[in-house]
Amino acid sequence: MKLLDRYIIQKVLSTFFFVVLILSAIIVAIDLTEKIDKFSKNNLSSGAIFDYYLDFIPWIAGLLTPITVFIAIVYVTSRLAAHTEIIAMLSGGMSFNRLLLPYFISAAVIAGISFFLNGWIIPQSNQDRLSFEMQYLKNRYYYDKRNIHMQIQPNVYLYMNSFNNQSNIGYQFSLERFDENRLVEKLTSDHIQWDSVKQSWTLNYWTHRKVDDLFQHVDITAVTFKKTGQTMDTVLAITPTDFANDDRKYDGMTIPELNHHINKLRFRGSTGVEVFEVERDIRYAAPFTIFILVFMGVLVSARKSRGGTGFQIALGFFLSFVFILFFMLTRTFAEAGSLSPLAAAWLPNGVFAVLSLAMYRYVPR
Repeated sequence: MKLLDRYIIQKVLSTFFFVVLILSAIIVAIDLTEKIDKFSKNNLSSGAIFDYYLDFIPWIAGLLTPITVFIAIVYVTSRLAAHTEIIAMLSGGMSFNRLLLPYFISAAVIAGISFFLNGWIIPQSNQDRLSFEMQYLKNRYYYDKRNIHMQIQPNVYLYMNSFNNQSNIGYQFSLERFDENRLVEKLTSDHIQWDSVKQSWTLNYWTHRKVDDLFQHVDITAVTFKKTGQTMDTVLAITPTDFANDDRKYDGMTIPELNHHINKLRFRGSTGVEVFEVERDIRYAAPFTIFILVFMGVLVSARKSRGGTGFQIALGFFLSFVFILFFMLTRTFAEAGSLSPLAAAWLPNGVFAVLSLAMYRYVPR
C-alpha cells in the first residue's frame, strides 16, 4: 500500500467517524429535548437517562452509517479536488480506477464493522433501549387481536378468542392435534393464565378429549375419551412475549434471532412476517450500499469546481435525501405486502448502482 493510499484512507475514516459523532450528538440533543418532559414525569435519574443514551447512540449511529459514509466521501474528495491534489495524482500517471482503490478499502473497513455491529452487537443493546422506551416513553400496549389461530407444533393448532396482555389471560382456549388431517386430540379451557413463577400456563375448567382408533375393521372407526377438571398446569410452545408489542421488535434481534423468529412466524402462519424479512435482508444489503455510495460520492466530487466545495457537498446531501426517500418507500411497500422483502432491500442498491455506472461513463472527471 502506497503512502498516498494510506493518506486517503486515513482522511476518509477520520472524517467518517467525525461526521457520525457530530450527527449523533445533534440527534441526541434533539431527542433529549423532545423527551425531557417524560423523563421528568417518570422521575428518572440522570444515571438512568445516561444509560438509555448509551444504548441509543450506537443504534442511531448504525442507521446513519450509509449516509455519513456518503457525506464523508463527498467532503474528503471535494477538498482534495479543490486543492488540486486529485489533478496532481492523475497527472502523475495514476488512473482514475487506481484512485478508487483506497476509497474501496475504506468502504470495506466501514462495511465490515457496520455489518458486525448491526448484525450482532447493536441489537443486544437495543433490547435495553426498547424495554426502557416501553416502560417510560410509550403508552401502555394492549393486545387487541381476536380469534387467534396459530400452529405451535407440527399438526398441533392453537386457538384463543382473545388475550389480555395486562393480566396474561387468554379466553376460550383450545388446542387441537391432527393426524393426517384427522382430529385425534382436543384440549379446551374457559380461560388460561400465565404463571410467572412456574413458567407455565394454568388451564381453568378444562376438557380433554382423545379420539382413539379401536375399531379399524368395522364401521365404527373411533371412540372418544373425555376428561374434565377445574385447573391444570401445562407447558405450551407460547409465552406472553408472543403477545407483546412487536413495534420495531426486530431492532433487538441479531441476525440468527431474526432467522429463528421468521421461521417461527412462517410455521405458525402468522401475519407480519414481512417486517422481519425486510429487516434481515436490509442488514445483508447494507454493506453493498456502502460500496455504491462511496463510488457515487467519488464521482460527484472528484472534479474541481470553481465555486468551491459547497456545490459538491450540497449535491451529496441531495442524493442522500433521494436515497433515504427511495429506501423508505420500498421498505413501506414491502412491509405492506406490496413488494417482496428481498426486492425492497436490494432495489435501492440496484437503482443507485446503475446511476453510478451511468455517471462513471458520462460525467467528466
